[in-house]
Amino acid sequence: MGQWTELATPAGIVSAWQADPAGTPRGGLVVIQEIFGVNPHIRAVADGYAAEGYAVLAPAFFDPVERAVELGYDEGGFARGRALVQALGTARALQVVEAAAARLRAHLAAFQGAAAVGTVGYCWGGSIALLAALRLGLPSVSYYGARNLALLEECEREDPALLAAPRAMVMFHFGERDGSIPPEAVAGHRQRLPQMPLFVYPAGHAFNRDVDARAWHEPSARLARERSLAFLAAQLGPAP
Repeated sequence: MGQWTELATPAGIVSAWQADPAGTPRGGLVVIQEIFGVNPHIRAVADGYAAEGYAVLAPAFFDPVERAVELGYDEGGFARGRALVQALGTARALQVVEAAAARLRAHLAAFQGAAAVGTVGYCWGGSIALLAALRLGLPSVSYYGARNLALLEECEREDPALLAAPRAMVMFHFGERDGSIPPEAVAGHRQRLPQMPLFVYPAGHAFNRDVDARAWHEPSARLARERSLAFLAAQLGPAP
């Protein structure tokens, strides 16, 4: 079970859910929230990765705009979350990721052989995870990031080398019935990053969100988790 801590970032002090494994960490992991904040679901996700051996931080990304945000999965929650994403911006989001990764590296320094850090992100967090790989060099797992294609196109315009020679690997998970990510958007990922593992599941958006019966698709979530854990072990190192 994790606990709250505070994280100093260039965007300001943010709260972060910290979850540590029972023994020596196999690496560090920044869990990047959906638009609903570091709510009980995201805290449970962080705790789950800690149970797999990772030292985990799940920063409250919206703290520079509004502290202690935990939104519901209703229209009001969606609207407020989208507004907070817009107010925060991607630059500050990446500053928070980078600060969390630095904290994890400092924490892991006490454990010989455990220094690698990656990210896993969901929905909006999946898009930030993609940028964390391309711009920060952090191996990342990106779950159904609806903003991914626009960000890839932006990177393509601003610095083609980010796609031609990515600094880190990304694993992508998408639902084939996701209305916010059409098949042509998934194809755009394959076209721009053909070297990255990409999987499509018989599910809709947010199929890993097990607290939301409208979204949760257990077989897809289970398989995606298995693949994610294998990817992270390959990228960050095996268990000590």
